[in-house]
Amino acid sequence: MTRPARLPGNTPGSGFWAQLRAAFRAVLADKGVLLITLLAPLLYGFFYPWPYSTQAVQRVPVAVVDLDGSSLSRQLTRFAQAAPQLDVRLITPHPDAARQALWRGQVQGIATWPAHLKRDVARGAAVTVPVEGNGAYPLIAKTVLTGFMGAVGTVSAGIEIRRLQAAGLPPAQAAAARAPLGLHDAPLFNPTQGYGSYVVPAVAWLIAQQTLLIGAAMLAGRWRERGTLGASARGWAGRIAGLALWGLASGAFYLGWVMVLQGYPRGANLAGALLLLVLYAPAVAALGLLLGVLLKDRERAMYVLLASTLPVAFVSGAFWPSEALPAALRALAQLLPSTAGMQAGVQLAQMGARLPDVAPSLAALAGTTLACLAALAWRAPPPDGATSRRPGPGGV
Repeated sequence: MTRPARLPGNTPGSGFWAQLRAAFRAVLADKGVLLITLLAPLLYGFFYPWPYSTQAVQRVPVAVVDLDGSSLSRQLTRFAQAAPQLDVRLITPHPDAARQALWRGQVQGIATWPAHLKRDVARGAAVTVPVEGNGAYPLIAKTVLTGFMGAVGTVSAGIEIRRLQAAGLPPAQAAAARAPLGLHDAPLFNPTQGYGSYVVPAVAWLIAQQTLLIGAAMLAGRWRERGTLGASARGWAGRIAGLALWGLASGAFYLGWVMVLQGYPRGANLAGALLLLVLYAPAVAALGLLLGVLLKDRERAMYVLLASTLPVAFVSGAFWPSEALPAALRALAQLLPSTAGMQAGVQLAQMGARLPDVAPSLAALAGTTLACLAALAWRAPPPDGATSRRPGPGGV
């Protein structure tokens, strides 16, 4: 039986540098791996941040049900129309008309000015303004509530100040008495409080992992098909380094160009983020090669790892508190480079953390690389001509 021709650098006894060059060139020679490893990160860099370009939800269409018809209710409506979060599309005295508009998707929220609103306020009675939102979209519902709260709160504050002035207080003292404690809201790490600035810097590390992970696993499957999978521990280290170069390029692309183009917070501790990337890329490459060896088939590796993307994101702790996950999932998440990369990456690049603050994550990445390298050297078939240390049937 004729053995398939070997790729350059995969010959028995090839060392670290030969395998590094061979692994790097193998990505260029394999169109499927090149598409996943190089072109997919580029496309994600352009198109993934695009839906979040608006950053914050604004001008949500809403309806106002005015059951009072007084000057006060009209003032509330004008303040709601001026709120940047709201776009008042419908003003009606009929609640059913507003609910029909909500059910048809024409509006996403309803505020109702109660009957006898002005009379009750003039008497000093407490009045509750009901606000309904579309609970299917929590972010939109929160925006609706925030907009109407601002409008009602501003009008309410004006009424209270006029009462205090009527009681004899000067305007400045009346305003101070109305709000004796001031609140200064200063977001530290996401000045725009935008959703894109929150999600993209974390997901960038996940994209860098999944593209390199799939590419490395597919490449291991190709080497198995061609009979060139075997390598020494030094050879596997070279392969990991060769594939990690592609991961370094992808990560630098996101840390630099994507963050600059989108205007996201960046560069708080750029040196620390680059060091994290230097440890992150080999850990991902090593894990991808090991999964490729275990899954054996390149197509199977691609399908399995593509399906794992969303679960990996949710167990990372970046979008759902890790404390709320079952203990088994928390333990599993620690085995994934993305868990350390996403959390430490945001802390370094966006929040300005120091290296000692993320030392456990750095150590976890280095440990992942070494553990996967040891598993590859033990699990993968040895190069031809080498003696396997695993006993055969009946061996000692």
